[in-house]
Formats: sequence, structure tokens, C-alpha cells
Amino acid sequence: MHGEDKGLATDGTIRREGSVDLVAAPFAPVVEAVRVRVPDAFGPSRLHSAYLYGSIPRGTAIPGVSDLDLQVVLHDEPTDADRAAAEETAAALDADFAVIDGVGLLLSPVRSVLSEAERHDVGFFVACLCTPLLGEDLAAFLPRYRPTSLLARETNGDLALVLPRWRAQAAEAATDEARLRLSRRVARRLVRSAFTLVMPVWGGWTSDLRRSAGLFARFRPDAPERAAQVHAAAVTARTPSPDPAVLAMLIEDLGPWLATEYTAAHGTKAPGPRG
Repeated sequence: MHGEDKGLATDGTIRREGSVDLVAAPFAPVVEAVRVRVPDAFGPSRLHSAYLYGSIPRGTAIPGVSDLDLQVVLHDEPTDADRAAAEETAAALDADFAVIDGVGLLLSPVRSVLSEAERHDVGFFVACLCTPLLGEDLAAFLPRYRPTSLLARETNGDLALVLPRWRAQAAEAATDEARLRLSRRVARRLVRSAFTLVMPVWGGWTSDLRRSAGLFARFRPDAPERAAQVHAAAVTARTPSPDPAVLAMLIEDLGPWLATEYTAAHGTKAPGPRG
């Protein structure tokens, strides 16, 4: 479409999302708390850098609904003590700030972020989808990325490998709260997978889930029923549901179909350090 923003820089590479300048006022105290608590939790000998990602640095977060997403990069491989510190920090932030609904804190070593094997997965994630908050920005050591089939495969080409884990988690989700959190996580991943399935044809990048669903519908006119499911998943990602039927639709119907389509279009990513 003429004049459509495809999330690209003038050279055709994917423009980095987010900025601390886009953080809405209600979330500013949370971000300031992160600046203090993350260094306190890991210390200079462990912490290399920390990043925001998701709706808060994109300026689209909803107070009381959106979660806080953090990527913490360590100098070395995460230890059990690091994982415990991450869980404690995430739980404390969630408890102390009602403006957020949950905290996700990812841990990665510098080696993994900069490795050739993770160049188009974790590396792309840090370089294009993360907003630097603390420490040295690793984007300076990573390439510029384009919306190619390789990027599609390396970011979401492991969907078929994830489905069994989701099925097990759905079977164990005995409370509404557990099903709410799982439905949000699964829905987000499926919408992103639907988008990256058609991303190389569109030739751009977006993390907006509603727009992602619309682009999938545009470029897969042969699958209107699936487009409706992807749209429903985008709604669920924003307003998760505890209904087991919603999880069943996502995990047992849409998920396997997308995995099959993905393998046919882009191939399957080999299992890596993150499984």
C-alpha cells in the first residue's frame, strides 16, 4: 500500500522499535525502579546490560493490563543464583507496581546474543526489538536485519517444537489465573508466527499484534477461517481468556496449522540453547 510504514530504515533494514522517550508517564516509576533493582540484583561482575521490550517502550502499554518485559544480558552463562535473582526481582516489581500486570525477565549471556547460531533470533531480538536501558548496547556488534525468509525461520521456525510444551502446560493449568497467563503467552506467539509467515512477502516488520493479524489476512486470502482465528488470538493476547476452549483453539487447531504452513514456507529452526 502506498505510503505504508513498514518499520524499515531508509536502507531497507528493520528499524529498531521503542525508546525510553516513548514510555508513558504511568510506567516511568517502574522503569526507574528497574534501573536501580536490576544492578542491585546481579551486581557489576554479572550484569552486562539490560533492555526493555514490548508495549512499554513502544508507548502502547495500558495501565493495569500490560506487563513489563525485560531482557537482562549477563557476562557469563546464567547460574541458579542468577535465575533466583531474576525471579525475585520480577516478583517484587510486579507486587510493588499495580500499573503492570506481570513481569517477564529473560536472562541471556553475551556469548549467546553475539553468537552466529543466535544471530537471527536472540541477536535480532536485542538489536531490533529491545530498548537499551543499562550498560553497553550490544546492537553495536550485530548486523542490520532485513525481513527475509531466514529471519522468519530463525525467529519463529520452532513453533512445531513448542506445541508439546504448551499442551502439557494447558493440561496442568488448573486455575483461571494459570489459563489467563498461558492464553496470553500462546496467543502472542501465534500472532507473531502468523505475521512472520507472511513477513517476507510484505517486506516489513511490526510488533503490533492487531496489525500483524491484519497483514496475515491480507496476504493469506486463501485462508479466511485461519485469519479469523489469528484475529481472535490478537484479541486474546490483549485481553486473555481463562476459557479452556480458547486455549484448545489456539494450541490444538491454529497452532498445528501454522506450524505446518511455517515448515512448508520457511523450514524448521533447529533446537537451540533456548529449546
